[in-house]
Amino acid sequence: MITRDDVLAAAERTAGRLRRTPLLAPADERAPWLKLEFLQHTGVFKARGALNRQLAARERGELEASVGVVVASGGNAGLANAWAAARLGVPATVFVPLTAPAVKLARLREHGARVHRVGAEYAEAHAAALEHVRATGALLCHAYDQPEIAAGAGTIGEEVLADEPGLDTVVVAVGGGGLFAGVAAAVAGRARVVAVEPTGAPTLHAALRAGEPVDVPVSGIAADSLGARRAGDIAFDVARRVPPVSVLVDDDAIVAARVRLWHEHRVPAEHGAAAAYAALTSGAYVPAPGERVAVVVCGANTDPATLAGGPAA
Repeated sequence: MITRDDVLAAAERTAGRLRRTPLLAPADERAPWLKLEFLQHTGVFKARGALNRQLAARERGELEASVGVVVASGGNAGLANAWAAARLGVPATVFVPLTAPAVKLARLREHGARVHRVGAEYAEAHAAALEHVRATGALLCHAYDQPEIAAGAGTIGEEVLADEPGLDTVVVAVGGGGLFAGVAAAVAGRARVVAVEPTGAPTLHAALRAGEPVDVPVSGIAADSLGARRAGDIAFDVARRVPPVSVLVDDDAIVAARVRLWHEHRVPAEHGAAAAYAALTSGAYVPAPGERVAVVVCGANTDPATLAGGPAA
């Protein structure tokens, strides 16, 4: 459903409107490179896809200024789309599950979003967003399963390999799979992708085993950002064409990786973003000798008071 051409089109469309986030070189040959995407606008990679989606819709005449956009989100996609909508001068309505962290709710309102809390999981918030589309005609901006959303996220992969062409592997966290789909499409034929999921929400892992996207139970410390109930169709399509290395990490590994990112690098990752790093620190993915690896640290919308290993945000 998406290819590198779509990613390159997204890069051209959003040029000059997004931050080119740094790629931090490792301290030694055993450590990974770190793509510091948490420095993106709104503190999360999703700004890339949100802006690409809304700009493309405006080009096609699909973005109505009076009703704007709507998104269902655990928090981060809502932040990104509220930010993009504000830049384009249209309203944003965001449906979030009751589990959305307070820090993300506060930031959503700071960006001018109309926030509605609905249900216990992302799937229930998404159903409410679809009803809002039917009632108002607002533009639906999916959290992960739209071509322009995934292609926008894929610009991260383009930047990583442009900055360090000799990298062998890019490690990404997976919720619904938009980040994975975009990055995998971008780097296909040039680098492998390791797709990392929490054991409490193994959407892509389960889809690859079943041969199709399937519903999975959702739980765990990273559920606010990686808590999709099933992998998106786009992610599954890309995974069939560009098979990833699929690994799972548990909550303890995610917490430990988040603490290490803070103490060793002063990187303030949220739990979902730390999941990618946890694949390496836990041994879920062991690079081959000489393998050059980059980890995408994709978001930092978290309570700073918890970075030293305190309770979840």
